[in-house]
Amino acid sequence: MKTFEEGQFDIVVVGAGHAGCEAALASARLGLKTAMLTLNLDSIAFMACNPSIGGTAKGHLVREIDALGGEMGVNADKTALQIRILNEGKGEAVQSLRCQCDKNAYHREMKRTLENTRNLNIVQGECAKVLVENGEVCGVETTYGGVFKARAVILATGVYLNAETVTGGHRQKSGPSGFAPATCLTQNLIDLGFNVRRFKTGTPARLDGRTVDFSACVKQDGEEGVPPFSFLHDKQPENARECFITYTNKETHNVILNNLDRSPLYNGDITSAGPRYCPSIETKVVRFSDKERHQIFLEPEGADTNEIYVQGMSSSMPHDIQKEMYRSVAGLEHCEIMRYAYAIEYDCVDTLDIYPTLEFKKVKGLYSAGQINGTSGYEEAAAQGLIAGINAAFKIMKKQPLLLGRDEAYIGVLIDDLCTKGTEEPYRMMTSRAEYSLYLRHDTADFRLTEKIAGTALLSPERAERLKKRKSEYDEILNVLNGRADYNLAVAFGEEFGLAGNMHGATYADLIRRGAKIEDIRARFHILDGHGKDIVKSAETTVRYEGYLSKSRAQIERAKKLEEKKLPPDINYNEIQGLRLEAREKLERVRPLTLGQAGRISGVNPADVTVLMVYLATMKKG
Repeated sequence: MKTFEEGQFDIVVVGAGHAGCEAALASARLGLKTAMLTLNLDSIAFMACNPSIGGTAKGHLVREIDALGGEMGVNADKTALQIRILNEGKGEAVQSLRCQCDKNAYHREMKRTLENTRNLNIVQGECAKVLVENGEVCGVETTYGGVFKARAVILATGVYLNAETVTGGHRQKSGPSGFAPATCLTQNLIDLGFNVRRFKTGTPARLDGRTVDFSACVKQDGEEGVPPFSFLHDKQPENARECFITYTNKETHNVILNNLDRSPLYNGDITSAGPRYCPSIETKVVRFSDKERHQIFLEPEGADTNEIYVQGMSSSMPHDIQKEMYRSVAGLEHCEIMRYAYAIEYDCVDTLDIYPTLEFKKVKGLYSAGQINGTSGYEEAAAQGLIAGINAAFKIMKKQPLLLGRDEAYIGVLIDDLCTKGTEEPYRMMTSRAEYSLYLRHDTADFRLTEKIAGTALLSPERAERLKKRKSEYDEILNVLNGRADYNLAVAFGEEFGLAGNMHGATYADLIRRGAKIEDIRARFHILDGHGKDIVKSAETTVRYEGYLSKSRAQIERAKKLEEKKLPPDINYNEIQGLRLEAREKLERVRPLTLGQAGRISGVNPADVTVLMVYLATMKKG
């Protein structure tokens, strides 16, 4: 096929899902001429699964994306139908925002933002080949022969690479929701040196809401008085729609168990690795056979549609079994299915092949982000897209890359896990993956991260001013809380609320550490009038858990000593005496950048790290 030049760009982003959108926006906002190539303009920021943003740990990612100048939180606030705080009854470390979004509005708003961003061209077309010269990327070529010359390329192809949907005995070459798959790029990636594997995910049916008996379900309202996702917004989104909860039952389970021979997951038709933490309903029923029921959430897909998303009931069963299965659930006895559930298999890459900058180790200037990196979820994808976009731009601008530590952000945990440990199944972010989860609370994302984009176009004057104001107010509240409480009032307060300890010289912070709630202190002592609930809660949490936070800071400082010890990029681990064979193999495979990263590689133990420390010391003496 004859090729022709489409144009000269600094960066080309392949894909326009949640990773691609953040990558393209970051690049363009940093002033680099950017092209975003997508299979279909109608699939920009498409929510192929649940149209929700946030959730446990995922909400932390969204706030971190926002703190770094990303768009997901802004767009979620614009298009939210309902918003809540999850895990409010648990510790502050695991509390997180989650909102149900309007699926079509989310796509429209993100597309509008992209189209009106300077330095950004959006083009519909399929990438067939990444172009490389002398080990460096130089552009991409489309299936129509169009050549986009570029100094960096970001692959954000989602689940589209050689995608096939599977339902019962029917297998179809298709991307999500009937969009066309990308059929040309995988072999090119293999030729470039990527290790490619096959993963699987799935989605439940969408029901006609008019045929659902919501009176047989438990209503789940949105919450009032919760913060928005974006630090640029003052008010929470309006709670415009309700969600509902129902449950599977013995009949549902029998329908599934009696038809496992028709399930692609159990008859051998699907062999690729699926998500452990978001399994199909078939897997739940088989794996947790002792459970009498499983919770199901009925959630609206948008304000302009009757479609209801059946969260917790994804499946690849044949259509006739699906209908029987869904209609066995309370409230769904007469439901009509508008879109049937399906599983989708797709190609992705081994993330041990990429650096923490998300640049491919074997081709300079080639980055990957999102589900092509083996992750699941919109939020994980968007986080990677933002970092890839920033680092690709910074490399061209000759700036130091943005590398976030595990102590700095959930984004840092996510990327370190991918690049150091890899993943054998779709990776999902969870609070339990973070060693310093109390330190990485969602309410402190701007305090932790926004200054990292100082001096760049990602930090707008408005964002900088808001951060300054929030920090000032936060410090003011801490000063008040560290002030002494009136002795007589404190004694009476302690007796009323059962607080232990002598009240002589007690500060408001002391009362909090003894178990008092900030709302009760504000009401009784008449302090902190005029301060917002969210910023007061942040300060209260800092005070209440100061002991734990101090221990975390000490652990972080010890860990940093290893992170500061750089490993030479050309080190030959096979020649280092004292390293075990497994450690040599893993170190050669991952090529860690620091001693700290080396110690987190599966198969590298503390003794191996000690050997590396001795080796580095010997090198310095030499």
